[in-house]
Amino acid sequence: MSGGCFALAALSAQAAELSASGALTNDYVFRGISQTQGDPAAQFGTRAVASDGLYGQVWGSTVEFAGDTGASSEVDYVVGWAGDIADHWAADVNLTYFDYPSARVELAYAELIGTLTWKRDYWLMVGYSPDVFATGEAGIYTALGARFPVNDALRLEAVVGHYALDDAYDASYSHASLGGAWAFRAPFELRVTAHRTDADGEHLFPGAAGSRVEATLQATF
Repeated sequence: MSGGCFALAALSAQAAELSASGALTNDYVFRGISQTQGDPAAQFGTRAVASDGLYGQVWGSTVEFAGDTGASSEVDYVVGWAGDIADHWAADVNLTYFDYPSARVELAYAELIGTLTWKRDYWLMVGYSPDVFATGEAGIYTALGARFPVNDALRLEAVVGHYALDDAYDASYSHASLGGAWAFRAPFELRVTAHRTDADGEHLFPGAAGSRVEATLQATF
């Protein structure tokens, strides 16, 4: 999708703040489901944020899906706006396009995502796609999250989510995660997260759902 790259270029031409990140993880987990069949992944990202809150982002990871899809990489293109909307309240609205360049079958899809945050440590996220996982059917994802700072370097995080996929797969699933992040030495951060999906998740995504622990070393510049 060229729109995300165009947005990054346009923002870069303005007085935008640029950042980049790289990460290594033992298991890339998205909404409770492994995207690498439990194998390690390498990830990257770049982001441009303008003074008015508009932003563009490109993020990518190696992936490994079950079946003969041929997908070995994921590249996400994001265009959105984030900013304060009231005392203690902030919002983020974006359009994300999930692309799988190496796939031999159609997997790419777009999702409109909105996040409402209170006191920067508690959030509600809702994502809607009219073509979830390129099925031609709608999918709705909702999640509640909380962050608990322990000190300047250490924080705990908890998330519960539900993915409504009845139109696409005649089933939905729920998941939860609990983890910690340790910013032990700038620009590095170590995150360890325990994930769990319900039985419906295991039925929908056998071998990629259930219980797993994700450990990620990330650097942000």
